Amino acid sequence: MLIRALPLALLLCTPALAGEKVAFLGITFLDSSLQTAELGQDPAELARITMLEDMVRDRFTDEGYELLDLGPIAEERDRIVNPAKCYGCDTRMAAKLGADYALVGEVQKVSNLILSMNLQLRDVQSGQTVKGRVVDIRSNTDESWRRGMDYILRTGIFREESK
Repeated sequence: MLIRALPLALLLCTPALAGEKVAFLGITFLDSSLQTAELGQDPAELARITMLEDMVRDRFTDEGYELLDLGPIAEERDRIVNPAKCYGCDTRMAAKLGADYALVGEVQKVSNLILSMNLQLRDVQSGQTVKGRVVDIRSNTDESWRRGMDYILRTGIFREESK
């Protein structure tokens, strides 16, 4: 009996399977650097957020997940500054869409040299993070941002071996 129950238990412990519904609430850019206060927002950084969001959408779609339309919660989503840190509002919004998971991320710029990015996949029912990763990157370039998110996707979300 125990031998037959073990595969079932392992199957039930496997979070986030392709084909499930994901509400991707975007990636928030947090800038705590003094540079922006002095020079203003760098349009290249906002373009990089869009680049990362496209990377995430493409990868989840390629892996077989269904990314849900956020239209029904757009007004509520627009009121939230950072869905990655909103005391569960991400999973509540995702539940309204019928999602299995809420997907949120953020990039924090400490300086033009030091940035931190993360991506978290949270179970809608429990609110628990089931997959995710945080990575610090050096250098504020398209390439460093792309490499950082690629690393998160490969090793934190889809658990591929490090390249």
